[in-house]
Amino acid sequence: MLHFIPAWYQQGKWCENEQSWYARRMQTEFDDTVKQIQLFHRSKAFPYQILLLSFTPNFRHFLHRQGVFHAPYWSCFDAIQGIRKRKPVVFSFHDLNWPDGIEFVYTLFVITAWLSGKKYAQIEFGEDGNPIRVELYQDGEISRRNIYDDRGFVSATVIYKEGKPLYEDYLTEDGIWKLRCFEADGHVQINPKQAEYLLWYQEKEQIKKFSRLTYGRIREVIYEVLVSYLSLTDEEDVFCAAMHERHAALLEEALKGKRKILSFFSDRYLVGKHPEAFEFVGQADYIVVDSKDHLEKIRMEKELSIGNMTDITPYDSRVDLGISQQLTVQKILVPVDGLDDAVFDEMIKVFGNYFSVNKDAQVHLFTRKADFGWDNELLERAGNALMQAGLTEGWARKEAAKNVAENDLEEEEHVLVKFFVEQCVSELEVSKCMREQRLIVDMREASDLYLQITAISMGIPQVARTETEFLENGKNGMVLDDLSKLQDVLAYYLDGLANWNRAMVCSYEIGKKYTTDKLVEKWKEVLDSIGKDSGTAVRK
Repeated sequence: MLHFIPAWYQQGKWCENEQSWYARRMQTEFDDTVKQIQLFHRSKAFPYQILLLSFTPNFRHFLHRQGVFHAPYWSCFDAIQGIRKRKPVVFSFHDLNWPDGIEFVYTLFVITAWLSGKKYAQIEFGEDGNPIRVELYQDGEISRRNIYDDRGFVSATVIYKEGKPLYEDYLTEDGIWKLRCFEADGHVQINPKQAEYLLWYQEKEQIKKFSRLTYGRIREVIYEVLVSYLSLTDEEDVFCAAMHERHAALLEEALKGKRKILSFFSDRYLVGKHPEAFEFVGQADYIVVDSKDHLEKIRMEKELSIGNMTDITPYDSRVDLGISQQLTVQKILVPVDGLDDAVFDEMIKVFGNYFSVNKDAQVHLFTRKADFGWDNELLERAGNALMQAGLTEGWARKEAAKNVAENDLEEEEHVLVKFFVEQCVSELEVSKCMREQRLIVDMREASDLYLQITAISMGIPQVARTETEFLENGKNGMVLDDLSKLQDVLAYYLDGLANWNRAMVCSYEIGKKYTTDKLVEKWKEVLDSIGKDSGTAVRK
């Protein structure tokens, strides 16, 4: 059995990052573990399960969003709370016990409940329309927050005093508090009448007593329950842990003597900034990194010798034809996160000059930042760069600015907007955006891995500063270290279809190296190297 230990945490807490449907998502839910599970879920080549350490009352909705609803999992907090239910339940806030005379007011974002002219409660909903929180009020101040599980019960409740959280109770399915975590110092109390936890392993149930009734931190409870569960697993089982500072130290202790793979993804956990983890990394049976560049970076950062290391991209490629050839405009995607200011200004100048020879070209500034006003800031920077270069500043105005007063139409309409901002947080948004792009120009020090994989899947030529396993110079794109040559490169790919088509064919050839079958083979090599008797052999 292969156990995946994900790093799905709300910042600074042992809980999921579920949010209200109207809140703007500030970071993607996709990471290496999500993609690894999707890979194994589709291929059905490995017996696996998710080993979940965080409090995740809406986990079934998360799995549904990722397309792996039936993925097997074990939840540490389900064990702590003694929860046996596995399937989600459709329930309405109307099913809750409300006092007589309650009145519901429907707003654009939430539903508020009023009693005798005073605000009694506020109901929050998740992205799937399910109730996730109900906040109760007394004399205009919040007094309690109930957190609902998608299986149809209150999973936790936070008690407030004078508008500030006092403690949080984690409840059984019947609403009895099992564990109480105090906000002031983080210490934890166990209900002496509910002083046991529930372990499920291979369809068998075990009930165990907590070792004590008071703990210094919730981490200590998680560790105790996790170690108890690990004692039930087979000696040949392999544990693939996503490296994250929240659980790295805990897993170093809990996984001693276990076969383990450590998975590094992007800049989530930089080994050089966590020297305390060197021993843990050195004890790993295998290190899996998301790209060759990242692999070399870890090798340089870490002084200890690592024998078994490999790069396995978490994203598989597939032929997914874009629609850029069907559009009357030629969209150029330009990632800007982490791009040097001087390089940004110089690129804007080059694009501005290119517009004089290619009227159909557009530049789409790509960013994963979802901050409000960030799109306006990028356009303002682009406008300033155009102005300083003596070019048309209006090319970078906000598109909505075309809706001006009637007497200004004649003045504005002849200046077409040429610069747009694409704020894409999730990989689904990225894929939708990429389908319309004719060319990618990424002049940052490190390119976006998902952008590059998506580009070869859609046959989009790439221009970047360095050659990678996803960009072969002169084949599916060009390596460019001199911005003075950028306009010639743009003309090479956009002034006709011959060069563009050649790059598209090369993209698809490169993509054959990163299909689902190829990635499964690489994982097979990793697991076989750990031990052929591990029980994780690829099924024939």
